[in-house]
Amino acid sequence: MTQPQNGTSSTLPIGTADRHSAAWDGVARLEPMSSSARLATVVLLSLALLALASGGAFGTSARTEPPGGDASSQAAVIDEGNACVVSVDAGKSVARLWNEAALDAIRRSAPAPTIHARNLFHLSAAMWDAWAAYDPLADGLFVDEKYTRIDPENARDKAVSYAAYRVLSHRYQDAVGGVESLHQFDELMAALCYPTVRTSTRGTSAAALGNRIARRIIDSTLDDGSLESEGYASDSYTPVNEPLVVQQPGTVMADPNRWQPLVLTADGDSEEPVPAQRFLSPQWGYVEGFALPEALTPGMPFDPGTPPYLHDPATDAEYKAEAVEVVRYSSMLDPRDGVAIDISPASFGNAPLSTNSWTGYRYNPATGEPYAPVLVPRGDYGRAIAEFWADGPHSETPPGHWNTLANAVVDHPAFEARIGGKGPVVDPLEWDVKLYLALNGAMHDAAVAAWGVKAHYDYVRPISMIRYMGGLGQSSDPDLPSYHPDGLPLSEGEVELVTAASSAPGERHAHLAEHVGEIAVRAWTGNPGDTVDTLAGVGWIRAVEWVPYQLSTFVTPSFAGYVSGHSTFSRAAAEVLTAMTGTPFFPGGLAAWTVPAGSFLFEAGPSLDVPLQWATYYDAADQAGISRLYGGIHVKADDLRGRHVGSLCGLDAWATAQRYFEGRTGR
Repeated sequence: MTQPQNGTSSTLPIGTADRHSAAWDGVARLEPMSSSARLATVVLLSLALLALASGGAFGTSARTEPPGGDASSQAAVIDEGNACVVSVDAGKSVARLWNEAALDAIRRSAPAPTIHARNLFHLSAAMWDAWAAYDPLADGLFVDEKYTRIDPENARDKAVSYAAYRVLSHRYQDAVGGVESLHQFDELMAALCYPTVRTSTRGTSAAALGNRIARRIIDSTLDDGSLESEGYASDSYTPVNEPLVVQQPGTVMADPNRWQPLVLTADGDSEEPVPAQRFLSPQWGYVEGFALPEALTPGMPFDPGTPPYLHDPATDAEYKAEAVEVVRYSSMLDPRDGVAIDISPASFGNAPLSTNSWTGYRYNPATGEPYAPVLVPRGDYGRAIAEFWADGPHSETPPGHWNTLANAVVDHPAFEARIGGKGPVVDPLEWDVKLYLALNGAMHDAAVAAWGVKAHYDYVRPISMIRYMGGLGQSSDPDLPSYHPDGLPLSEGEVELVTAASSAPGERHAHLAEHVGEIAVRAWTGNPGDTVDTLAGVGWIRAVEWVPYQLSTFVTPSFAGYVSGHSTFSRAAAEVLTAMTGTPFFPGGLAAWTVPAGSFLFEAGPSLDVPLQWATYYDAADQAGISRLYGGIHVKADDLRGRHVGSLCGLDAWATAQRYFEGRTGR
């Protein structure tokens, strides 16, 4: 199979307004079977199962394989007596098709990046082991078997598909949207003409090999530390802080350095509370990884050091400054402020690791021409990246987002499938199984590493920091009213004390006249009731009422802030993509994603089309990281140190993947 050629543009066409629909045009959204169709299927399957002999299998019985050969080619397809015709996109490898099916399942499921990263990794390992079984050099990860076939391409497609189908069906059968996801997996197998009734794990057929690989992965990872058999639920974490009720001003904290769960409402207008957040995956630092080193601190493979702490003489000022910085980013979210910025690679990008010291690029290395400036309202840009990289409910989450980007790279007309950017062009299946093993090995390791840090340091989120310190007062001047050593530091135009003068009619705090002596921040004013036509904008609000730029039903993820998962995942992915392609630059030297006017989900906007652009994978990763400050989800320490941890994960995953590619694991 060959990769599709999408025109001649030198820009990587990653997507448009809704990446979930635009990126997946042509992938059927499958509906559950009707009751009559389901009954007919049950009857057919029951008849087929009568012919199955007992033995190792998925389910209760298995088909007896003829001795030798690839018996799967001899299996009749239940299709009303007609020969089955393969009906999938011939421009995509079977690994790509299964990867896209997994991403659809993730979008339907609950937004749990740890679990989805693990699933993507195990799917990728299953497909890799199936491919490697027919390669004389490569080492398998979970199953290392070797076979020769006259037609290894067909055998690989089949083994990969059975392995992928079994792993995904097992992992998503009880997930949110599981019925739809399992139906999609069944439909893909039918489109590939691979009968799902072939459940045997015994024999040398490609189907049995795929089933055997899946069974090994499913069984051997049940006790990998994820608590899969208990629904991934852990009782190992108890918050030290009582929940913060978002719809009520202020907060009380026993320890302002520690994470605080939130209490939201069922929707933005409802007064009915939902249960307080529970820390997602506090056990994840103990999960078995792909290329992680042995943890020196139990449950934390990489230790980025302590974050800034309130009351710590060495970092107290940094803690406060980083909270004010988040307020500053929040104040930049109004497109009516008249500020325009250049968001092209001429200005954005090319920063050293774990910094925001962007110098941009003079020229596009693919064209030799300067990057054209792209001027947009600053308020539209900040909101655009906050929403584009949000990866919350109904998204593929950060690990899946980077799979989407990696697939788009392959679809670019300038892309060449050379492993490491050198050597011969490999076929699409070889590229995809190697890409997914390295990329999703890195995504899984990034989840383990980041959540190990999150659980260990249990660090506070900005909404708690800002509300807590703002409720105490100001810490800048003991001679001014409302002084408290743990209060927010004053910053003109950003964090101010409401006074009789500042709240007089016509003054900037006039609407806060009943709150003289309190602390006001200039920030996004909060969720509008009408997110389609209403722009909340930026203004002076009470610090105790500050909220991040997020949906009112989400607000902040249900786990600690330090380090940022987005930053860790994104830098890990950038390292793998750079190593895999042999260059940090996207094909054509430029990747672009246009966010159309009026397409935002959180409030009205943007006011015009916002073309997000990146020259390199690192630039995209950095933007993902800083987007969390615009969105009010993280402080700078969460982001920058997460990038460093992600870099370690990505580099180690690539080095380990190469050993499997080249048969150097010593197996």
